[in-house]
Amino acid sequence: MQRTNFGEMACSIARTLDVIGEPWSPLILRDVWAGMSRFDQLQADLGISRKVLTERLNHLVDQGVFERRPYDNRPRYEYHLTAKGAELVDLLMVMTRWGDRWLAGEAGPPVLYRHQACGETSHVDLRCDHCGEPMHASDIDPLPGPGAAV
Repeated sequence: MQRTNFGEMACSIARTLDVIGEPWSPLILRDVWAGMSRFDQLQADLGISRKVLTERLNHLVDQGVFERRPYDNRPRYEYHLTAKGAELVDLLMVMTRWGDRWLAGEAGPPVLYRHQACGETSHVDLRCDHCGEPMHASDIDPLPGPGAAV
């Protein structure tokens, strides 16, 4: 069965899923953001097969999420976030907030985030970039944008 090409849909959610919609990709992104930049580190942390990890890393490099940098003579590579990849981490933080609220259980969140500017632990809060008010799906009206299909 051939996979649908979400990247060609006139929908930003579908296009984003084309980049990171496969279950391993967000976890690889999380680990690289957390400082694991080498193949063996990623494989050990995730318990993923070499074949699948290679495919996912190649896809994320091709999509411009990671930059591959050599670090050894027999080409070995480290993976580093690009600006595009760093912005995707914000999406992971929103997913984390949802998971912490609905799935963490009584033990609480497995990870806390400390805001570097104030030193306090916090969570992601979506706000309107015009008025600064909190934004939730119930507070917005989706409108066709310039890239909408005609």
